[in-house]
Amino acid sequence: MGVLLNSVFVAVEAGFGIASGSMALVADAGHNLSDVLALLIAWGASTLAARPPSARFTYGFKSSSILAALANAALLLIALGAITIETLHRLIAPAPVAADTMIIVALVGIVINTATALLFLRGRDHDLNVRGAFLHMAADAAVSAGVVLAGLLIRDTGLWWIDPATSLAIVAVIAWGTWGLLKDSLRLGLLGVPPGIDQARVREVLTALPGVSAVHDLHIWPMSTTETALTAHLVMPEGCPGDTFLHDLAHRLEHDFGIGHATVQIERQADASCALAADHVV
Repeated sequence: MGVLLNSVFVAVEAGFGIASGSMALVADAGHNLSDVLALLIAWGASTLAARPPSARFTYGFKSSSILAALANAALLLIALGAITIETLHRLIAPAPVAADTMIIVALVGIVINTATALLFLRGRDHDLNVRGAFLHMAADAAVSAGVVLAGLLIRDTGLWWIDPATSLAIVAVIAWGTWGLLKDSLRLGLLGVPPGIDQARVREVLTALPGVSAVHDLHIWPMSTTETALTAHLVMPEGCPGDTFLHDLAHRLEHDFGIGHATVQIERQADASCALAADHVV
């Protein structure tokens, strides 16, 4: 639904932007086009992530959602570069703009982008791709509101430079949101601890477990934009208490930290030969 609504609007907005001479509308259309492509990439990634594991891809294709988030951020940066170059040309040599067309098309944009953002409202806290889609659409609605304001100012003042100036403001707003998406997606791509999980707190919980004298080789990483894995070595001199201990630990990690895939190795004494000692983990 989001792809359909925005695809139609991109064609309409770009056409009227060119016809009216409004760089602000063209800039907004370019961003909306990147949103459509981003939605398609995220859609494809979610389809791949649902495929079962295989002998070669033992985790399946879950990490494709992380690659999709990276691709979306890169796509936005490319779109911003192209829009900025054209906007600077228009700022140097302002051209006539049909203000009424700007206002009407941007008002339609507010409605469409708000409706699309609401489609992703519920899942934005659990999936980086859904959050990216929600932020894109919410920002688009705000940008469209800015275009309406610019159209009103141009109609009242006749100052054509307001249009490219508005386009630059749009670029700045989008760049701000893109930077956050890029940072989070790069962090996940480098297998960093997902946002919202405190690695030190997880270590404290594991160390405080009955019978545990030490914890090492603790690693927490994203399997996808929605799933997190953990591996850890627990030193338990008395040995593992049994399956109930492991079951309760897995339940607690999922409930308290959202870590749904935990693999724990029990050792009676610390193994100094471990390749990755705890003091090497950042």
